[in-house]
Amino acid sequence: MSSRSLLERWEHRTEWPLACVAVVFLAASSVEVLAHPGGLISGVLEVMLSAVWAAFAIDYLIRLTLAHQRTQWFVRHMLDFVIIVVPVLRPLRLLRVVVVVAALQKAFGDAMRGRVVLYTAASAGLLVYAASLAVLEAERSDPSARIKNFGDAVWWSITTITTVGYGDFYPVTTVGRLVAVLLMIGGISLIGMVTATVATWIVRRVAEEDKTKQAATAAQIDELRSQITQLTTLLADNKTPPV
Repeated sequence: MSSRSLLERWEHRTEWPLACVAVVFLAASSVEVLAHPGGLISGVLEVMLSAVWAAFAIDYLIRLTLAHQRTQWFVRHMLDFVIIVVPVLRPLRLLRVVVVVAALQKAFGDAMRGRVVLYTAASAGLLVYAASLAVLEAERSDPSARIKNFGDAVWWSITTITTVGYGDFYPVTTVGRLVAVLLMIGGISLIGMVTATVATWIVRRVAEEDKTKQAATAAQIDELRSQITQLTTLLADNKTPPV
């Protein structure tokens, strides 16, 4: 069995487990960022987040090992490597929750593509929420930060993903700005995916209509040929032989 097929099998089998892990990751991160628990709860949350982060790292290493062209795969997944390896980028781990969207898209396939509005709203909402948590975690400890609560973070995320950018709230830390860059890229990618989905659906419908018309035309041609054959036979039978 080729390394490429092994990688595809691994990714297929880990879609839903990683999606579940990402949901747990988002829930634990939400409690940690928004509630600021202390004592035992804080320790438990840290253990959970570390375990989930380790799961993502193990998945990355396995996929890299199974990749057919490891160098090319490594370059294409450089962001995953940076988020996992570099400790200073730890808040960016929240953005790994987009694996939920990827898993749902692969699981539901055409059914998901047929509901473009629902898919877009769910994806955008997930990106906004994850980015809001990430930028709030990165910004609020900085004395010069303008984003100091979750409401401001959500407003900033919405204006950023829609490329409006009012400028009333903006990140001042390096990690916060990296979150902004990733959020803008995610928004543009989401728009591109929706556009491609709609275009694919239109092309498919046009192709189906063309096939239907071609089938109808072929049936009409066959019917005409049959009628011509019948008329030719009838004329040949009724033809009077020369004297």
